[in-house]
Amino acid sequence: MGFTIRDYADLDEPSWLRCRVLSFLGSSYFDDVRAARTTFAGDALQLVAVLPRPEGVTTPGAEQVVGILDVELWEESGEPVATIDTVAVHPDHQRAGIAGALLGTAVAELGHRPGGVRWLDAWTRQDPEACGWYEAQGFRLDQTYLHVYADAEADPRTKVPAPGTATGHTGAGPFGLGAPVKAFYHGPDEDPVKWRERFARVHQCRRYLRRLDTGSPGS
Repeated sequence: MGFTIRDYADLDEPSWLRCRVLSFLGSSYFDDVRAARTTFAGDALQLVAVLPRPEGVTTPGAEQVVGILDVELWEESGEPVATIDTVAVHPDHQRAGIAGALLGTAVAELGHRPGGVRWLDAWTRQDPEACGWYEAQGFRLDQTYLHVYADAEADPRTKVPAPGTATGHTGAGPFGLGAPVKAFYHGPDEDPVKWRERFARVHQCRRYLRRLDTGSPGS
């Protein structure tokens, strides 16, 4: 296997951030960049896969983060459930079983929680490799909606409506500012063609669900 899976430590943050941004760079989340590591108000599993830090890599510590899995724990109708917040593998170390090993460790830990955990879900976009991985790990598609980006600079066809104005009309922004240049919207998935005709960047966001309170992962 080569890599080691352990709990995240504060020293890992610079390497964690590099791993996340490099992993996301080749996906439809390429601009979801963080300057600080995600923190959680409640309970969470925070796992990393690490290797000895190579020469020339300047992040602190003796190890390099090559895989990330953060799982947030919460309750629905009084029952414990969990959501994958981040799963990422450094592009130089993909297809080495790191993501699957991280998930297996997390599922085992969730199984030892008092009362167990009903289900584990994750939200991702339509990238074939990500969706294929979730399906191979026993997740099933549960629901979808759209992520729609309006960017008047990147696409001259786009008119970004100001807050409080009718869709499609520009207007002044709040606090005496000019009209918005960029915007991000959630939208229904019933007729995505009309949104793709109007906006240059439209993603289908998918919720994948894996039951943990049954005998088989995909049931």
